Amino acid sequence: MKALLLLGVSVLLLVRSSCGFEWWNVSEVQAVTDGFVGGNPLFVGLTLIRGADAKGAVCSDGSLPGYHLHRGYGSGANSWLIHLEGGGWCKDIKTCVFRKTTHRGSSYHMEKMIPFTGILSNKREENPDFFNWNRVKVRYCDGASFLGEGYNAAAGLYFRGQRIWLAAMEDLMSKGMRYAKQALLSGCSAGGLASILHCDEFRALFSGSTKVKCLGDAGMFLDAVDVAGGRTLRSFFGGVVNFQGAAKNLPRTCTSRMDATSCFFPQNIVANVRTPLFLLNTAYDVWQIQESLAPRTADPRGYWRECKMNYAKCDAYQIQILQGFRNQMLNAVKGFSMSGQHGLFINSCFAHCQSERQDTWYSNNSPLIGNKRIATAVGDWYFDRSSMKTIDCPYPCDRTCHNLIFRRRQ
Repeated sequence: MKALLLLGVSVLLLVRSSCGFEWWNVSEVQAVTDGFVGGNPLFVGLTLIRGADAKGAVCSDGSLPGYHLHRGYGSGANSWLIHLEGGGWCKDIKTCVFRKTTHRGSSYHMEKMIPFTGILSNKREENPDFFNWNRVKVRYCDGASFLGEGYNAAAGLYFRGQRIWLAAMEDLMSKGMRYAKQALLSGCSAGGLASILHCDEFRALFSGSTKVKCLGDAGMFLDAVDVAGGRTLRSFFGGVVNFQGAAKNLPRTCTSRMDATSCFFPQNIVANVRTPLFLLNTAYDVWQIQESLAPRTADPRGYWRECKMNYAKCDAYQIQILQGFRNQMLNAVKGFSMSGQHGLFINSCFAHCQSERQDTWYSNNSPLIGNKRIATAVGDWYFDRSSMKTIDCPYPCDRTCHNLIFRRRQ
């Protein structure tokens, strides 16, 4: 812990986490230290994919990729939930060389045990629809949303995200996933983007009798104009796609009509996904506000600094910009939402990734749209209990976001 600030009525703590430094509300820190909101979480060990290196499926540093698997039981014994880890991207030698010295680029640095919370929880009261499924978290160690293909000899960098994806799926199929009666591919942030991009590939693994759907959490990265009139995220994504050779693995339904960088943005992909897909996103994604809409490079004088730290301090012009970002998000999913098989939950919290955290997935403090928590909405959609296309009213009308004042993640 590095700092404590008083912002309006909120006490925020700067905390170091696996995603870098994050601002947390004090109540969040207390919830985490009390046991991830609902008591002691389940910790699950790391499984390295033996023989993956023979297929060229390796992390950025050449080490073996891996995943964490907790077996299902009872009614969930033949159901599988695959969750793709997020954690940003790298776009050049400097950023990718650094990445391979961390758990984002090397299994040598990965945690041997990680907690399963939120959509991965094994407790019915925390995860009512998926608690007894076979639940897997696939570790992210390539830096291109499981899409890269290539090798940089000068830096000793492997770009093998697509091969990691294939090796992980093949290994899990051999461990029983081939017999799945139900399957759900999910992911958060860069993993949420990956779950969208790989959704139809995932469906193709199974027979026609298997119920297969996908969930993208905080994966709707927008090709937005930043506050200086540039396109910071487009420039960054272009670097990722070109440096890591991801173009050949992007959906051809998109690359046949658009450039590869555009096809890394899900707004140009989702309408053509054939498999049922659920988009879970906030209309005010804090990572995108920080790194795409108002990054430091576009705000050298720091006009946006206080607003980004505490949204109650945004002035009328900044609120107008944020509402414009929300409108762009809604326009990006308009065509997608017209399909009866797809689902949607776009709330108005300032957050990023809401399926992994217990307090946002399913708890007494979880955000609501109407009377539905996120977990309930996803479950109703997956099990066809009801059609689920829900969009929240604009900020600041939602009073269920009190525990999400600010958290910066990738």
